[in-house]
Amino acid sequence: MPYFDFHHHKINISNGIYNLELFQTVPEVLFSVGIHPKDIDENNFIQQIEWLKASINENCFAIGECGLDSMVAVTAEIQNEVFLEQINIANEFKKPLIIHCVKRFSELIPFRKKSDFPMILHGFNKKQTVADSLLSNNFYLSFGKAVLYNLSLQNTLKSAPLDKIFLETDDADFNIEELYRKVAEIKKISLENLQDQISVNLETIKNG
Repeated sequence: MPYFDFHHHKINISNGIYNLELFQTVPEVLFSVGIHPKDIDENNFIQQIEWLKASINENCFAIGECGLDSMVAVTAEIQNEVFLEQINIANEFKKPLIIHCVKRFSELIPFRKKSDFPMILHGFNKKQTVADSLLSNNFYLSFGKAVLYNLSLQNTLKSAPLDKIFLETDDADFNIEELYRKVAEIKKISLENLQDQISVNLETIKNG
């Protein structure tokens, strides 16, 4: 069974979810489409929202990346407005959301309550307390390359429920099989069981 890459930026990967860049042409593969906080045009985000909605087709698995980021120039108020609009679109089109968040994790919780469909924190590499808070509010966590070397993150992953995790390469250049093998080792399960659980998790979020 191929190793599913939950969030990646490489158009040639067939078994995963490709992250569509702003105003990029819709691909033939499974993809997600959203407006990243850093890409928000504060003066004309309506056009960006229209592009997003027009890009949703049968290959669109999720809305995202979208979310909150304290390190970009876009104001928090505009980020909040654009994020909420994307949550509304996800509700309308019955899609899960792939979330990008930097230093605004506590602010995510109220937004989670506005979503009818699952939210998945991509590239999760924060401490245990952040993971616990997100998991208790019914978020999923997608882990990437940092798991291979970050001992603290390995401990966080060890305690995360199997039915709440995904694995991804994001924009890093490595073989995702290496990540699956490491996670199977950490969780003390077989590779096959891990792959099966990821498949179940995908079906779960797809169906809301």
